[in-house]
Amino acid sequence: QVQLVESGGGLVQAGGSLNLSCLASTQTYGTYAMAWFRQAPGKEREFVAAMHRVGRDTYYADSMKGRTVTSRDRAKNTLYLQMNNLKPEDTAVYYCAASTRFYADSDYTAYAYWGQGTQVTVSS
Repeated sequence: QVQLVESGGGLVQAGGSLNLSCLASTQTYGTYAMAWFRQAPGKEREFVAAMHRVGRDTYYADSMKGRTVTSRDRAKNTLYLQMNNLKPEDTAVYYCAASTRFYADSDYTAYAYWGQGTQVTVSS
């Protein structure tokens, strides 16, 4: 069972950038598909980005394409989410998630393991 801890959230102005980190308690490469989700107050949990259990292929929500990059540092057991050109509508709690499935999924119910989340607030 993996434990996940997110960090890197904060307050940023519109157009700014943030780099979120998700530290896993164990090696995730080869074991877990990894993903980022977010949830704003009063809204459903929303898919942001994901990677399969192996390889470097990445997948993004349409709203994040072109301004977001997710990557995995195998040596550090860490998943990253670099977000650029942030908008006020990106304000949410961002969660890291892990699934034992081989392929990443945009459905949050596919993920059994979750971090506690990190708050991202984008001011206009």
